[in-house]
Amino acid sequence: MSALSPADAAIDDHALLVLMERAAIDAGRAIMEIYAGDFDVALKGDNSPVTHADKAAEAIILTALREATPDIPVVAEEEVSEGRTPGHLGRRFYLVDPLDGTREFVGRNGDFTVNIALIDHGVPILGVVHAPARGMLFSGGPDGAREAAVDAEGRFGPYRQIIARDCPARMVAVASRSHRTAETDDYLAGFDIAECVSVGSSLKFCLVARGEADIYPRFGRTMEWDTAAGDAVLRAAGGGAWTTEGQLLLYGKREQPDDCDFANPSFIACGRWVPAQS
Repeated sequence: MSALSPADAAIDDHALLVLMERAAIDAGRAIMEIYAGDFDVALKGDNSPVTHADKAAEAIILTALREATPDIPVVAEEEVSEGRTPGHLGRRFYLVDPLDGTREFVGRNGDFTVNIALIDHGVPILGVVHAPARGMLFSGGPDGAREAAVDAEGRFGPYRQIIARDCPARMVAVASRSHRTAETDDYLAGFDIAECVSVGSSLKFCLVARGEADIYPRFGRTMEWDTAAGDAVLRAAGGGAWTTEGQLLLYGKREQPDDCDFANPSFIACGRWVPAQS
């Protein structure tokens, strides 16, 4: 595959999105091979779990991105956990979470995803979320958001356009399966919520993007690689992720006075409406 310079990538974001989709699907196949058997679970320095699937998937993604676009830096979860972070990000960079929802992977409930996003001036402009156990691919880019079914061989069917919906009188909320907090429940108590669905990984963003849910509040720690791809899909579908101060979530945050590099503040992801400041 021939390399694309940053200038080429800026012109041909469609080709970049296809590259990211293919990398995510290939990583998903490797994950499912490990998922089908026995695997060991280790703990990283922050006590979060990591498996061979995380590392195998990241290696596949990094090879694909760096071979095709060597001049675009990559911030990848497992590399960062090992102390390897690009010194200078520049205007554009990738954020990669090779296995978002490792707890779901270990628990074998299927709610895990492969996340790849391209950031431009702090904004997630391209994003791919692949849920290999569910056989689904979600992506967002210059032509909007779309989804497709993916089979076990990595073949995917026709794209279907997805659009976030306007805020209804009674909303459907989504919340983290593994990290739901009392603060989340308190926040949702201020809305007329018809149903609250617990889902793992960045699938929460995708449910809002496809108009099946309306709001996803997240209080507490997340990292940029956890959210960027899902946020890109949601923005392409007409929604977005907002801080509790009412600002769109930005990416590439470093030297933060109160947190580590690439850590997110609390946020509210929603459909085609803007949440009030909390």
